[in-house]
Amino acid sequence: MGASDLDLRPADATPERLAAYSRLLSDVFGEGPKFTEAALAWRYRDNPVGTVVGADAWDGQRLAAHYAVCPLEAAIEGRVIRGLVSLNTATHPDYQGRGLFSRLAEATYEQGAAAGYEFVVGVANANSTPGFLRRLGFQDCGRLEAGILARRPEDFLDRPVQFQGSWRKDTFAWRLANPAGRYLSSRSGALTAVWAQTHLPFVRCGAFLADAPERPVPQAQPPFCAGLFIGLEPRLDLGRQGFWPVPERFRPSPLNLIWRRLGRSAPGRLERDAAAITFLDFDPY
Repeated sequence: MGASDLDLRPADATPERLAAYSRLLSDVFGEGPKFTEAALAWRYRDNPVGTVVGADAWDGQRLAAHYAVCPLEAAIEGRVIRGLVSLNTATHPDYQGRGLFSRLAEATYEQGAAAGYEFVVGVANANSTPGFLRRLGFQDCGRLEAGILARRPEDFLDRPVQFQGSWRKDTFAWRLANPAGRYLSSRSGALTAVWAQTHLPFVRCGAFLADAPERPVPQAQPPFCAGLFIGLEPRLDLGRQGFWPVPERFRPSPLNLIWRRLGRSAPGRLERDAAAITFLDFDPY
């Protein structure tokens, strides 16, 4: 059976679909807290910005492949617009090598553009980046920083930012209600820090926000040092914060920021040196 013989359907967030997605993602990547039905319901169904946008390939009653992007709001060149963040993609081993990812992705972006979403942003690893660039027309905006900050930042520099996540009170509360995550918050100077528990013992990942809404997670003393930082932040001089990059040999894979415009309101290119992105935006924790 070829890819053309499969039935392509828009993704959905019904209990039956969430159960099917959970089984497929767990089969492909292994069971984990991010792939439970509860975690997928939080991400796909409960997002205040909008429900999941995506496409599925079905072989009768069997889910062969799934690709999902989820809505978010971002301040781009000073204006808040709605876009999509690329998240889950999985093809069952029995159906790999048939070009399903590209077909599902293009169908997904057509749905997103028709629904008024202006862009797709994502963080791709070394294996998936070439497919996004060569087959789907994404821009490679450059690698994310990953390392330890020796000092906690207390304020941002006055530098222009082309892209940054935009959080309302309801979307911030939803993001920190992730059933697969554990978060604390603290305040240092003008910045609010959100700390996520990572897979490493005693290591927390930090996101720093100048205009965070009311904090809906417990406040706590920050880590002795700022902890792990994964992302981009042009308003931080990482050198002055004592930033120590994680050596290449200890990184599972480099993470690359990718970008594709869907609507006219979004810029055609995203500049790495003017993009602010934290773990809150692309959901590793």
